[in-house]
Amino acid sequence: MTDSAANAPIMQSDQVVDRVVVVLAKAPVPGRAKTRLTPPATPEGAAGIAAAALLDTLDAAAGVAGARVVVALEGDLADAVRGDEIAAAIAGHTVVRQRGDALGERIEAAHADVAALYPGAATVQIGMDTPQLDADLLDAAFRRVETTAHAAIGVAHDGGWWAMGLRDPRRAAIIAGVPTSRDDTGARTLDALRQALGDDAVAELEPLSDVDTADDAVEVAAVVPHGRFARAVEDHLLTRERTRPLGALGGARP
Repeated sequence: MTDSAANAPIMQSDQVVDRVVVVLAKAPVPGRAKTRLTPPATPEGAAGIAAAALLDTLDAAAGVAGARVVVALEGDLADAVRGDEIAAAIAGHTVVRQRGDALGERIEAAHADVAALYPGAATVQIGMDTPQLDADLLDAAFRRVETTAHAAIGVAHDGGWWAMGLRDPRRAAIIAGVPTSRDDTGARTLDALRQALGDDAVAELEPLSDVDTADDAVEVAAVVPHGRFARAVEDHLLTRERTRPLGALGGARP
């Protein structure tokens, strides 16, 4: 994928699509990706873990029945760890550039792009911090907004949120001003949607753990021990010294 292709104008698709998985992704560039993993990981190792998380997430998104995948990308894959592999993984998907300054603005813009590309499609948005998710979890989120709810939020254990489902992706504007990276971001997002749409119109999804810290990474890797993410954690965290045992995947090596 070239940078010019990613910046091409949004054109409406002729294909009828009812479901779109929106993956909000950041190119895993050393020194800019998963910086809270350093130390114990090196900047290159942290970026390698981020790359593995993104690749596993893309696999899960691609496995959702009847869904298109739209990757809202920030950064340049030419500078990223495993950039060629990521470029190959997203080659069959729709790629748009993230737009806006604050995270809420970028989320709103990504959903607006999807609404322009695939009118009438429901969305489920995820990031690249929950590589333990699978196609079944995403399908369940779609079913909630396709049947009983107009929106759905999966609150993360750290207080953020890991997924947002919307029957109408333009409703992402509701949460554009919600403060992010706080321990009450998930609760605030849920409250904003309920105030706008009604309590009964907003469903809660299964909570998951976000990968923010080294301990988070090891905990999540233990849940999905056979994926790229677990291998990257093994390579870049479990082989490095820690001040205390990591407690998963057999613990830290001496």
